[in-house]
Amino acid sequence: MQKPCLLLSCFLFFLIPQLSFSCPPDQRQSLLEFKNLLTQNIKNQTTADLGGLKTWRPNSDCCKWQLVRCNTRSLQVIELNLNSLVLSGSVSSTLLRPVMRISSLVTLDISSNFIQGEIPGDGLANLTRLVSLDMSRNSFNGSIPLQLFSIKTLERLDLSMNVIGGTLSGEIKELKNLQELILDENLIEGEIPPEIGGLTELKKLSLKQNKFSGPIPLSLTKLMKLEVFNLQNNTISFKIPDGIGSLVNLSTLSLSWNNLSGGIPSSFQKLTNLKTLEIENNKGFSGEIPTWLFSLEKLKILRLGGNKLQWNKNGSVFALSKLTHLSLRSCGLEGNIPDWLKNQTSLLYLDLSMNRLEGSFPKWLADLKIGTIIMSDNRLSGPLPPSLFQTFNLSVLSLSRNNFSGQIPDTIGETGVMVLMLSENNFSGPVPDSITMVYRLLLLDLSKNKLSGEFPRFSPISLLAVLDISSNEFSGDVPASFGLTTIMLSMSQNNFTGEFPQDFKNLPFLMHLDLHDNRISGGIPSGLPPSLEILSLRNNSFKGSIPQDISKLTSLKVLDLSDNELDGSLPSSLGNLTGMMVSPTSNSSTFNSAFSFSIDIHDLAVNWKNSKQGLANRNLYLYTLLDLSKNKLQGELPASLGNLRNLKLLNLSYNDISGLIPQSFGGLEKIEVLDLSHNNLSGEIPKTLSKLSELNTLGLSNNKLTGPIPESPQLDRLNDPNIYANNSKLCGVQIQVPCYASQIEPPKEEDEDESLFSWRAAVIGCPCGFLMAVVVMYVVGYFSRPPPPRRRSVKNRVGSQKMKALAS
Repeated sequence: MQKPCLLLSCFLFFLIPQLSFSCPPDQRQSLLEFKNLLTQNIKNQTTADLGGLKTWRPNSDCCKWQLVRCNTRSLQVIELNLNSLVLSGSVSSTLLRPVMRISSLVTLDISSNFIQGEIPGDGLANLTRLVSLDMSRNSFNGSIPLQLFSIKTLERLDLSMNVIGGTLSGEIKELKNLQELILDENLIEGEIPPEIGGLTELKKLSLKQNKFSGPIPLSLTKLMKLEVFNLQNNTISFKIPDGIGSLVNLSTLSLSWNNLSGGIPSSFQKLTNLKTLEIENNKGFSGEIPTWLFSLEKLKILRLGGNKLQWNKNGSVFALSKLTHLSLRSCGLEGNIPDWLKNQTSLLYLDLSMNRLEGSFPKWLADLKIGTIIMSDNRLSGPLPPSLFQTFNLSVLSLSRNNFSGQIPDTIGETGVMVLMLSENNFSGPVPDSITMVYRLLLLDLSKNKLSGEFPRFSPISLLAVLDISSNEFSGDVPASFGLTTIMLSMSQNNFTGEFPQDFKNLPFLMHLDLHDNRISGGIPSGLPPSLEILSLRNNSFKGSIPQDISKLTSLKVLDLSDNELDGSLPSSLGNLTGMMVSPTSNSSTFNSAFSFSIDIHDLAVNWKNSKQGLANRNLYLYTLLDLSKNKLQGELPASLGNLRNLKLLNLSYNDISGLIPQSFGGLEKIEVLDLSHNNLSGEIPKTLSKLSELNTLGLSNNKLTGPIPESPQLDRLNDPNIYANNSKLCGVQIQVPCYASQIEPPKEEDEDESLFSWRAAVIGCPCGFLMAVVVMYVVGYFSRPPPPRRRSVKNRVGSQKMKALAS
């Protein structure tokens, strides 16, 4: 009997706590209050994923809720993972107050929730046991609350990607037990306070992507346990303190993108545990690169590019480190590619661009099978070794702006390269068909070479997104066989012929299509992809009219159809191009947002301010251009063009357009270039053009314009007589021709109507009146004349007979 009773007692001992106890009621109530506040904060413009909160129900154990973890003994809430609940829009920071009443919290993650407002400092004061706090990827503002620095148990703090202002307080020195401090990607300003040296237990310190300025405080040299020190993307200046060499536990030192000066301290030789050293892109950083850096055995990542550092020409390198990443961009390297790289068999990333390297591409470098090779902007020459492409390791190859020659190796199809940039070299011959077999190829730039023949046809399942083969000698029909993911096609300045391909309609994500300076003929088809932002067909042989459905290209920002043989009238639907109406807010819609390497793609050539210029692709989202010049367009200017209020360039010169300049052109708020010259426009220049405050290039010459030129501060500056040359009876201060009263005061509309009516009455009324008079006289005369007497008629007849007899 005793044994069963003992078993029953043990069963009840372990079961009763589970049945009788749950999380504290006050903590459950706080969490339910947070849920209600979050639900109320969500507005129409905010989207959220509240799936994890569905288990949060009253009268239930909050320790069993999703996103919540409790201590197994005390059953108090110790962890809340509330990240990514709000997907877009914004919510108020006040919803955090209920959560911050839970003083037992050890871990709190509220990242990626678009929370706006100040961080509740009084709430943070309750979290005295907090070890990890993640508030990144929100929209907090104001300064860091002082109460945060009283959390002595804090080991990890992440406030990245917010808009927090202010500086670090001296009270941060109270966090004696802090293990990791991350203030990544905020907008914290001011100098790093020297009190930070009091955090002697600190192991990870990341202050990257802020606005910290001033020097690196000397007190940092006291953080003997520091392993990671990240100050990237700030405005830190002065020299690197020599004492940092005493931080023997340091494994990562990232100081790139600052304003540091001086050179690499010799004390860095003591950093025997250093694995990552990044000092790229500091404006004043100079001196020689010491060869002893390569003797640090644990060093894996070394980034020194973009400074004024110079390679030691006379020093020899005995490398003990096995590097995985090496950047010596713009470091003054000369001669052949350094031989000591032969032993760096672990290299994954190599950037030797913007130097003065010469000679050929060595076979030993091709055989290292490196993942990323960037050697653009050097003086390298000769052909590429076929073995370079006989590996699946190669992902990025950038050799632009060198003197390489020969043909592209047929082995190109054996690689798994994703980004291939060979522009501005001397490659010749055809492009191997095997290039279409590179299944991972995303970006291909072969521009400005001497490549010829027909360009290979890619498969519809190709992943190629960006293609630039401009400025070559390709011929045949325009290639149009690409995959559905194609974003950019630049094929200008070649010898392509034939008609515009219909296959372009099947590219739903195409944003950039540049075919200028070819020999393409036929008409411009309807049904182009509505995703198009840039369409350049300049200097071809297109004929026919501009399609009426042009308005369906709602994303279009650049439309260049100049220098063709287009005729017909301008479609009024041009005024419905939404992309030319709205001011851009960012370049997120362009392919640059998806491909960081696309900033190396050559500029878009346009006719800007009476000269051919290149617009940088990374800034194309800022420009809206409509160029239809040098065609055979007729008819009048559609008033709807005035709707394009964000248009920066409108060029309709060298056509046969007639009629008046619409008053609506005063609505072109952002216009900088307006060229209507060499047409048959008549009438006066609209006074509404005086509203164009950003206009700096104007062309109205060679028309039939009359009357006064409108005056405004901006138009008065455009006083070059060539702007208005070869018009009849123009006057104004801009051309120093006085306007007389008859020119300034236009006839009233009533007088014009009356005059017009008078002439019409004269032209139409006189003939009609004469004809009516004849008809009336005839009718009246016929019916009112009395019949003649019969005798007189007989007598007359007898007299006429006598006259005939005498005549005979």
